[in-house]
Amino acid sequence: MTLPCSVTVEVPIPAFTAKDLLHLEAKSLVRSTWAVTANLPMKVNGEMIAWCEFEILGNRLAIRVTELA
Repeated sequence: MTLPCSVTVEVPIPAFTAKDLLHLEAKSLVRSTWAVTANLPMKVNGEMIAWCEFEILGNRLAIRVTELA
């Protein structure tokens, strides 16, 4: 039996507009004010459950859970 969940990691991006979103393409880079070494909030179905960090695995972007909320 499976339970559908929505997992989100929110990264603050100042001055990012809907127009910027519409112009995103594959391999686009977006600058963030979040420090590279800082943990990011991770939510499941809108509830904060952990802190995580980004990690590169081969040619994929992954998240590593660093602390449970």
